[in-house]
Amino acid sequence: MAPAPGSVGRPRLAPRRREGTTARAEILDAAAELFSEQGYAATSTRAIAMAVGIKQASLYYHFANKEQILAELLADTVVPSLAAVATLAGSGEPPAARLWALAAFDVRLLCSGRWNLGALYLMPELRSARFAPFHAQRHDLRAAYGELVAHGCAEGGFSCADAGVAADLVFGLVESVVPVRAHRGHLDPDAVAPAVADACLRLLAAPGRGAAPTRRRGERLLALL
Repeated sequence: MAPAPGSVGRPRLAPRRREGTTARAEILDAAAELFSEQGYAATSTRAIAMAVGIKQASLYYHFANKEQILAELLADTVVPSLAAVATLAGSGEPPAARLWALAAFDVRLLCSGRWNLGALYLMPELRSARFAPFHAQRHDLRAAYGELVAHGCAEGGFSCADAGVAADLVFGLVESVVPVRAHRGHLDPDAVAPAVADACLRLLAAPGRGAAPTRRRGERLLALL
C-alpha cells in the first residue's frame, strides 16, 4: 500500500509535536521557529529534524537541503499576495480600493502566521543569488503597489509629487508590521490590517471625503481574497 501524503520517510523519534497536517508542514514550522530565533547559519537540518521529532534522513525525503526550506518559507510571504494582485486586477474597482485591499491582505498575511517570517528578510544569507526567485517575486509585488499608486495619481484619486517614492513609502509602511511584531510579539491581524491600509490612503493624500467609501469598497474586495 502506498504511504499517505506527508507520511513518506522513516519513523518518528517522538510523537507529533509541531503544528501542521503533514510532515512537510511540520518541518516548515520547526524551521521557521529556529531560523527566526537562532538564525539561519546557526540552524542545522539535524536541529530542524529533532524539533519535529523525526530522523534527519527523513527530512531529506521532503527537502533537498536547508536552502530549499528557507526558499519555501520566503515564498509563503509573497506568493499569496501576488495571487491577490491578480484577483484585484480583474475586479474593475478603482486603484484606491484595490490598494486598500492589497495592503490589508499583505498586512494580514505578515501578521497571521505562527512565526514572524517577514523578519527573515533581514538575514544576510538572502543576498545570495540562490534566493533570486524570491527577490524577483518581491520585486513584482513592489511593482504592483507602484502601478496602483501611479494609476491612482493619474486618475486624481491620489495626490503625490513622485509616484515612485510614494509607492516605496506605502510598501515600507505595509512591511513595517514586521519589526512592530518582533517588538510586541503578537499583532491582531483584524485590527492592524485595516489600520495600516487606512494609513496608506492618508499617506497618498486621498481626498478625505472619499476615504470612507473607498474603505468600504476595499473591504468588499478583501473579502474575496
